[in-house]
Amino acid sequence: MTNKTKLKGAAAGSAIVLMLGAGGALAQDYTLVNNHADITPLCGTEPIRVALIDGFGGNSWRKTAFAEIQDEASKCANITEVTYAEAGGDVQAYNAAINGFVTQGYEIIVTFTDFGDAALPAYRSAQQAGTTMVPYFSDLSGEIGVDYAANPYEDAYTAGTIFGKWVGETVGEGTTVFLGGLAGSASSVTFLDGYKAGLADYPGIELLDDNFIVTNWNPADAQKAVAGLIARYPQIDAVASDYGVTSLAAVKAFESAGVEMPAMAFIATNNEYSCKYMDAKAAGNAWPQLALSGTTADVRFALRAGLAARNGMEQPEPRALVAFPFADSTAGLDPKCDPTMPPDADLASSLPIDKLQALFAQ
Repeated sequence: MTNKTKLKGAAAGSAIVLMLGAGGALAQDYTLVNNHADITPLCGTEPIRVALIDGFGGNSWRKTAFAEIQDEASKCANITEVTYAEAGGDVQAYNAAINGFVTQGYEIIVTFTDFGDAALPAYRSAQQAGTTMVPYFSDLSGEIGVDYAANPYEDAYTAGTIFGKWVGETVGEGTTVFLGGLAGSASSVTFLDGYKAGLADYPGIELLDDNFIVTNWNPADAQKAVAGLIARYPQIDAVASDYGVTSLAAVKAFESAGVEMPAMAFIATNNEYSCKYMDAKAAGNAWPQLALSGTTADVRFALRAGLAARNGMEQPEPRALVAFPFADSTAGLDPKCDPTMPPDADLASSLPIDKLQALFAQ
């Protein structure tokens, strides 16, 4: 991609931030993830124990999300415990964790929807046993009140569509790939579907692989996967991904290969990426980028939805969540970089800065 091509989208791409910031791209039943309702009217009075279960842990996003739900729960005096389990990518271990917390009598179980509808039987069993079951992040096909109590979800399709349109406007003509997480990940599939929809109006952009590139949301795996793509394809003009750590690994792979950096569109940021970008900008070597972020706060919506359901109250917020614009080079919006913070820190988090610092000091 030439510098002329990079500049092409500067005016057109600026509409992305304006569109989201003004709410013009959002249906009435959506909310941005940094727009929080007050939890205190939802707390109730009965003692409540909360469990958060991830199908896959082991990265800074999941660590931050657990801190977010702990922070949100601390606003309710009657929430006596918030505990955590992760299944290491194993659906059977995931279902067993759900069953275990049900057996222990936990009142609310919040789960990341790593396995999509495949986990519906476990959700339904927990819900029917009297547990308030709240799977979050992916939009599931189950029935609220039967299969689970609530299902707030990150609108990965809309985010993917935004990325596709941004790449189309910014790159104009060229090639692209999409980096996802675990093989078969429901959220990555949805994100890629949205990306394809966004690219549909831009026939000059070729998606090099019809499937998402598996990275396991792991930086080493992601860098290896992108190195393979660079070796396979003579030109890659844009890379989209559903995790900022994956995009950071892609940047490092392109740097190691000594080839020009493509345009980057991704969700869920980290401090190392932001500082690397700002250093490149200061040196005159910045690349086009769009970052939507704040998704670690999705779990707060899940807790509030669970409390409302358990206490027989009206849901305080829409189910659908959209990450807010954290950075857009075509609109002159730079990412936040704090060299005093750890590389893994997500400065788009809804955690107060002192709690974010404490989290990564551990």
